[in-house]
Amino acid sequence: MLSWPLISLLFAMLVIVWYLSFTATRLDRLHHRVETTWANLDAALHQRAGIALEIARAGVLDPASSVILSTAAHTALVALPENRSDAEEDLSEIITSMVNIEVLGADLRLKAFELTESLNEVRSRVRIAISFHIEAVNSTKLQRSRGLVKLFRLAGRAPNPVRFPFEEIAV
Repeated sequence: MLSWPLISLLFAMLVIVWYLSFTATRLDRLHHRVETTWANLDAALHQRAGIALEIARAGVLDPASSVILSTAAHTALVALPENRSDAEEDLSEIITSMVNIEVLGADLRLKAFELTESLNEVRSRVRIAISFHIEAVNSTKLQRSRGLVKLFRLAGRAPNPVRFPFEEIAV
C-alpha cells in the first residue's frame, strides 16, 4: 500500500506539473496575443499610409507637400522590418504637420473632407492598436520574467516580444 507521505508527494508533484502546464499555456496565449495585436496594428498602419497616399494624390495639397507626403507614405508601405520604425515615425510626423484639417483650412474641407475624416478614423484605430499591442507586450514580458518561467524555460524558443519606437509617437 501507498503511505501518506508518498501520496502527498505524488499529489504535490501533480499540482506542480498542472501549474507549469497552465503557465506554459497562458504564456503561449500571450505570445499569440502579441502576434494578433501586431497584425492588427500593421493593418491599421498600412491603411493609414494608403489614405495618406490618397490625400497626397487628391490635389488638395501644394505640390511639394504632396510629394513629401506620398514619399513618406510609400516608404512606410514598402519598408523592410529593420527600417519600418523610422519610416512610420517619419510618416507620423509628416501627417501631424501637414494633414490637419485646422491647419489646411477651407481648401481641404471642401475638396477632401471624406479623406480627412477617414484619416482621422484610421489614426484613432492606430492609437488603439498601439495601446493593445503595448499592453500585450508588457503582459507577455511580465509573465516571461517570472522565476518559474525562466527556470523551466516555459517560453520555449519564442522570441521576446518587442515594442517599436514609433509606438511612442502620437500618430
